[in-house]
Amino acid sequence: MTINVLFLCTGNSARSVLAEATLRAWGGSRFAAFSAGSQPTGRVNPLALAQLSADGISSTGLRSKSWDEFTAADAPRMELIITVCDSAAAESCPVVFGDFLRSHWGLPDPAAVEGSDADKQQAFAQAHDIVKARLRALLALPAEIWTDRTRLKAALDQIGLMQPQGEADGHV
Repeated sequence: MTINVLFLCTGNSARSVLAEATLRAWGGSRFAAFSAGSQPTGRVNPLALAQLSADGISSTGLRSKSWDEFTAADAPRMELIITVCDSAAAESCPVVFGDFLRSHWGLPDPAAVEGSDADKQQAFAQAHDIVKARLRALLALPAEIWTDRTRLKAALDQIGLMQPQGEADGHV
């Protein structure tokens, strides 16, 4: 069985796109990854695309889109919806309803970082490091947890609190 996962944020230009592309690359046939935004910007942030490229992850087919696409009758049925907006920064997260499991994996918006190009690139690298650490944990969940919604929800919520453990080169 393939598990459909939708990553939601506000603009669908950075964090949710990083998560979609990375899970698509790493999830094999176990996961189908999607992303959307409650107020999509209409374009994927070029720094998100550059970060994916730097990490060897394909950005083919990525686009900024509305979550409305996933409410249509012919849309893929989601088993898991993960919000990645930063409620700690008072950013409004999309509210969604339906028969799926929901978890919040908040992280700061790298697209909101001001400063030099290097500062902005570093923000995207840090955001992707967090996304990768959390997706590694998702992929490592034991098979039996997927049949117990209560345990799965608790595990997913814990993953949403994870921060990367830096390796010698500073990247995860």
